[in-house]
Amino acid sequence: MSGQIVVGVDGSPVATAALEWAADDAARKGAALKIVCVREPWAGDFPFHAAPGLSDALREHCDEVLAAAAARARQRAPGIDVTTDQVIGAVVERLKSESEAADTLVLGSRGSGGFAGLILGSVGMGVAGHAAGPVVIVRQAVQSVHGEIAVGYDGSAHGEAALEYAFEQARLRDARLHVVHAWHTPAFASRATAYTDLLQETFESESRMARQRLLLWRDKHPDVSVKESILCGHPVPALTDASRTADLVVVGSRGLGTLGSALLGSVSHGLLHRAHCPVAVVRPRKEIR
Repeated sequence: MSGQIVVGVDGSPVATAALEWAADDAARKGAALKIVCVREPWAGDFPFHAAPGLSDALREHCDEVLAAAAARARQRAPGIDVTTDQVIGAVVERLKSESEAADTLVLGSRGSGGFAGLILGSVGMGVAGHAAGPVVIVRQAVQSVHGEIAVGYDGSAHGEAALEYAFEQARLRDARLHVVHAWHTPAFASRATAYTDLLQETFESESRMARQRLLLWRDKHPDVSVKESILCGHPVPALTDASRTADLVVVGSRGLGTLGSALLGSVSHGLLHRAHCPVAVVRPRKEIR
């Protein structure tokens, strides 16, 4: 990839937390940091051609936001290469475009909206799962370090991409990796007591396959300590609980669905609302869009 981390900022406290996360990640990876402020041409419900004074004020505001963000990033991670860019357009579409040339795109879980028209709360949902690569959503500044990365894994292409990203993060941080494989019982199961034995057999078979797949990843990354949790239940509560003692929780943008595993599309959406730490939503770059 490009060796570049891109972070969207709007001057809000949560965007600043995302900036600090991105700067730390760039320092760990030896990557450059690109700070982007997207200025919507219809911000404030006025087109720029109808309100040139507003256009100038918005441009100046974004310039100030970028300058302050660059100074903070250099203070946070001295030595990293920092660039800034003010772009005009629909926030979601412009950030999706930025993700195409980035190793990772980082956003705050919500933004200031209002004056700059940058409502990163809705943006995070619009970008996660649709960007070209990993998107990290940061809710608040890091309060403590747990030394653990959690990842949801179901064996799908998206789950594999999430696992690869999680292993990289664990290795760079010298942290333990907690792999959570949650097999979601079908909705009819609670009313189908006759299928109890079959469901138990299916769960045991699923557990064996999950362990076998994870063995390949353990062999590939012998320097990373791995903890496995294979359980029968919905992935969102399981991953939410894991996020309490994690520095980052990683999921695929969607998964296999069906009987055999969780639908990570709904999981990533649910986790973004409930996690106690930053969430990385990973989409395979080779996926045909």
